[in-house]
Amino acid sequence: MAPSERARGEGVEPAAPLGYAAIPVKFSEEHHFPHYLYVKEHKVREDTDVKRPQNRTLFVLNVPPYCTKECFSRLFSSCGSVRSVEMCDKPSLGEKKEMPKTKFFNTEALQGFKVAYVVFKSPAGVQAAKSLSTKDPLVISSKRHPVQTGIHKWIARYAASVVDPAELKTEVDAFMQAYDKKVAKEEAKAEKEDGIPDEEGWVKVTRKGRRPGLPRTEAANLRALEREKRKRARKELLNFYAWQHRETKREHIAQLRRKFEEDKQKIALLRAQRKFRPY
Repeated sequence: MAPSERARGEGVEPAAPLGYAAIPVKFSEEHHFPHYLYVKEHKVREDTDVKRPQNRTLFVLNVPPYCTKECFSRLFSSCGSVRSVEMCDKPSLGEKKEMPKTKFFNTEALQGFKVAYVVFKSPAGVQAAKSLSTKDPLVISSKRHPVQTGIHKWIARYAASVVDPAELKTEVDAFMQAYDKKVAKEEAKAEKEDGIPDEEGWVKVTRKGRRPGLPRTEAANLRALEREKRKRARKELLNFYAWQHRETKREHIAQLRRKFEEDKQKIALLRAQRKFRPY
């Protein structure tokens, strides 16, 4: 199932936004009406976007959902050697925080129309892309390079989402080995710097002092659990039967009444011992 040819004004060359050049593309040779991409040179302040260098990055708007990074790299390879292609749901300024690369946990696919950043190896690629002919549309899907759409794309995406346990275990093991090496390196560095004053004469205090905290072993955990279990059992057996619970309440109320009577007698005695009697 190919995408609709009439979507988003395809077939009619719209006016390009100010500063942009329009590039027509077709999904396949059978389609007669092109879709238009809007491109311009990506310009930002220096040293604010290292991944998208000045004079070599092409910013593309109105990218259809069926376009992929491989497809864009092939389309613009006629303009020059493409170094990288990045697709986003909306334009972004500066570098984003690099997320760990894994196909198991970062599987969110961009939906709908996108924007793209095409980085060429030389500035001539950007100028060549901006001057592409508007009469001969670029073909996205061909017999040599087919682009999946519709149910075939959904089936392929579902098959890619099924996790292989052996592959996942290999990736997790590699991550844990790298983490263990990092922790061991940090501990070795902290032990090496322990007790050594810095440039200003301050000594960094770490957990490995004269009395380091003892780690709770499995035996200590078991003993703590046994103590809690015995304490809970004593509390439960204290008032196991209902009549024991009633007797405990009755005795408590009787003690409160006796104490109340004793307090009344003490107050009466103190009043009787007062020396000043106005009547």
